[in-house]
Amino acid sequence: MEDLFRSYWWLLFPLAWFVFGGFSSFLNYRRQKDTLKLIQTYAERGQEPPAALLKVLERPIDADDDSWQMRRDGGRPGDGSWFSVVLFGVMSAGFAYASWADIYGAAEAFLIVSFVLGALCLASLVSALRSGGRGPRD
Repeated sequence: MEDLFRSYWWLLFPLAWFVFGGFSSFLNYRRQKDTLKLIQTYAERGQEPPAALLKVLERPIDADDDSWQMRRDGGRPGDGSWFSVVLFGVMSAGFAYASWADIYGAAEAFLIVSFVLGALCLASLVSALRSGGRGPRD
């Protein structure tokens, strides 16, 4: 069992990502459900619910931040694409250095990670350049 954990320790990261994603979806579901219950209370009283309360329902149930509105509006310059370019570029350089220095004797693994992060950096760069000159759609 101990050997299994040593060989597959990296699986903890995707598993944690799945658990966090599920918990986030559950919290968003509860938010939508509570909002509908509050709107139902307004309807039973014969009152009009506030516009801000109705706007909460426009947000997709799986949206975990306000970036859904930017995607809906077509994105804006500075919507995180350049941050991704820098982040993936720096991480790729760090793993390339780890591969060159042969840290922990795992140069090949670090090189693969560096190539993957470099590809993500290039994809983010293309995305940032494509959305660079446009503002939100009307």
